[in-house]
Amino acid sequence: MKVACVGGGPASLYFSILMKRMDRSHDITVYERNPVGSTYGWGVTYSDELFDNLHGADPESARAIADSSVRWDSWQVDVHERATVMMDNADVGMGISRHRLLDILAERAGSLGVRVEYEREIGGEEELADADLIVAGDGVNSALRERHADHFGTKVDVGRNVYTWLGTSKVFDTFTFAFVTTEHGWIWYYGYNFSADHSTVVVECAPETWKGLGLDEANESDGLAILEKLFAETLEGHPLIGRAHADGSAQWLTFRTLTNRTWHRGNLVLAGDAAHTTHYSVGAGTALALGDAAILVHALHSETELPRALRAYERERRSAIRGARKAARNSSRWYENLPRYIEMPPLEMVTLLGLRHSSVMPYLPPKVYYRAGQTINWLGSVISQALPGRRH
Repeated sequence: MKVACVGGGPASLYFSILMKRMDRSHDITVYERNPVGSTYGWGVTYSDELFDNLHGADPESARAIADSSVRWDSWQVDVHERATVMMDNADVGMGISRHRLLDILAERAGSLGVRVEYEREIGGEEELADADLIVAGDGVNSALRERHADHFGTKVDVGRNVYTWLGTSKVFDTFTFAFVTTEHGWIWYYGYNFSADHSTVVVECAPETWKGLGLDEANESDGLAILEKLFAETLEGHPLIGRAHADGSAQWLTFRTLTNRTWHRGNLVLAGDAAHTTHYSVGAGTALALGDAAILVHALHSETELPRALRAYERERRSAIRGARKAARNSSRWYENLPRYIEMPPLEMVTLLGLRHSSVMPYLPPKVYYRAGQTINWLGSVISQALPGRRH
């Protein structure tokens, strides 16, 4: 099969690796419009479960990813002028530089015979007329998808809060949430390390806070100075690092949750953020993109006809990502409704932060939900201890 992958992100690169592992005779080219090494973002996160899946699919790239990753197993939540709460033995997570992740995948793909062409922009399928399959892994702004937006049934829901994706030389020991109050409302960040000398900091706030602090009009340099002052305590004097823009502008965004009615058209198929996005607060984007790649490869080698393979891929992945999409939607809404929770006693607020994926929480008073959760946990403990075979 002759395959063209448009976009040099995790979905395209990992798909090309797994296709070559299945059959070295596949002719695969990955086209990336940007120069090598110019990826956006700082670090990405993944779980033990994802690593196990990666190791089962391609041990070589999995080992390289693990060797370049850092690990944490606790949370730290700082609520300005109120408390710091540590949650030990929380969900285990790992972080890796997005730049390093793409380097690993590109190197592994090249070693298997995949051609990776940088600074090559593909504007339409007609440029790839000789390809048996075209994988659109070119992200949320996919040019190939947008050309046929009516066919794909693309829908975008824009979140309320604004955010910016930054780096810092502060190396966090834990996954850190820092909430700071201002006269214009709360502003907070999610911080996690991804290497021995850098961490990711995703800053978020309501639009009225953003405007009140002057961040809507500040250039990147001035905006970073404002944020460094606000988060001075938890950054411990370390600077925030932005993205280099020729005009010096700041990169503030509103998150776009993208869905599509269908994921394929003829021999064109969507993968990763081109097909679906999930809010960054659940850290699932990279995992879902890699999962798309693996299931698409499986479908292509399980079905003898391309249309049936693409339908099978879409059907399985839609089902698999449903839970993550629901959790991401609830998580983003929790932050958009932060005033409901932030004035609670710190331990209660942090507990609800950990339960923010719940679909029920928005419809109950926060204290009622917290107490109900405590009661359920207590009953579960009592029942567990009473079961036959358990020590008392």
